[in-house]
Amino acid sequence: MIAEGGLGKCSREARVREVWLDWLRVLACFMVMLTHSTEPFYLGGEGSRILTAGDAVWVAIFDVLSRSAVVLFIIASSYLQFPLHYSTKEFFRRRAVRVLVPFLIWTLVYAFVWGEPVQNFKDLVWNFNYSAGHLWFVYMMLGLYLLMPLLSPWAEKVGRKELGLYIGIWLFTTLLPFFRAWLGGSAPVIYGPSGIPNPAKYPLWGEASWNAYGLFYYFSGMIGYLLVGLYFRRFVPELSWKKTLAIALPCFAVGFAIGVGGFLAGVWADSAGVFPVEGPVGLAALWEIPWLNDSLGVALMAIALVLIFRKFHCESRFYRAVVLPVSQASYGMYLSHMLVLGLVSAWLRDLLGLGADGLLGIWTTPVQILGTALLSFCIVAICCILLRKIPKLGTRIIG
Repeated sequence: MIAEGGLGKCSREARVREVWLDWLRVLACFMVMLTHSTEPFYLGGEGSRILTAGDAVWVAIFDVLSRSAVVLFIIASSYLQFPLHYSTKEFFRRRAVRVLVPFLIWTLVYAFVWGEPVQNFKDLVWNFNYSAGHLWFVYMMLGLYLLMPLLSPWAEKVGRKELGLYIGIWLFTTLLPFFRAWLGGSAPVIYGPSGIPNPAKYPLWGEASWNAYGLFYYFSGMIGYLLVGLYFRRFVPELSWKKTLAIALPCFAVGFAIGVGGFLAGVWADSAGVFPVEGPVGLAALWEIPWLNDSLGVALMAIALVLIFRKFHCESRFYRAVVLPVSQASYGMYLSHMLVLGLVSAWLRDLLGLGADGLLGIWTTPVQILGTALLSFCIVAICCILLRKIPKLGTRIIG
């Protein structure tokens, strides 16, 4: 069997393994690090801060390009796990070993390394360590795992039109962040525990101060990506490269335009074209609305990337030597990467300076962002691959 596009000769193992998902996980893992490498350029200290108009553009480009990272992990998990292939008990046993144990280990690491350990352990009773904000993803993913056994009987029997209808309803809900921003105008920011900002939500279709469970409450959010993964596996045949690109490129372009245009519009409205622009952390939360994980632009870019990466289904030496080991270590890389990325980011900022006044002029910011992401990715990948090789303990630490 030769893959279309001449990616190389496929082995028997490559036919059994969903090779394209390994490529997708590697990309998603790098995208996570690119997102976190970009954050210092619009989040400064305890607030929001963008130094120059050029930085605003670079932040928009890199952050929007990488914003579908975590939803790609959901789609990949759904593609492989949903509906369940074994009993509910066995499913949770496997997920506990693969996901929960490494998460608990790295949660303890962050509790000791960042902040005040005693207070961190008290906070962990109720939530993740806010200094390690990326760990929110694991809680969300565990919530989806709780839903999978409940929805699996339906997922086994659902037809294409019915599933497509539900995905269509969900896609409509990806417009809700824009409706809220438009209707609510410059909504105030409500600060929750530990100073975490949440933009005040304009109530829609049944929502009120006493009721958060509006019409689309149960159809919105990350559950839609669970359905997208199911739809791809059950009902989307492999397309030719011509058809793939004819669908994927417009989807990605529209999604990218929504994210970049929306972010820059918000920044320009708040800055009136004068930089630096700065304010409380909540200001950045409002700038981020166009690229929220459950917004239309991110959904379109994720669908486009899945369409393209489904064409990568043959092995090669590079795949076996690099892509497969990194894919197998990707969960541990996600959990641990902030320990390295913060150090790399600070080192490059000291080395190159900031903004247009930096060592590389107008190229200082993009070099710092890409350099931080690439160096962090390589260092973390090597460390996690080596850790995973430790007999018996490796998979418990890395997943």
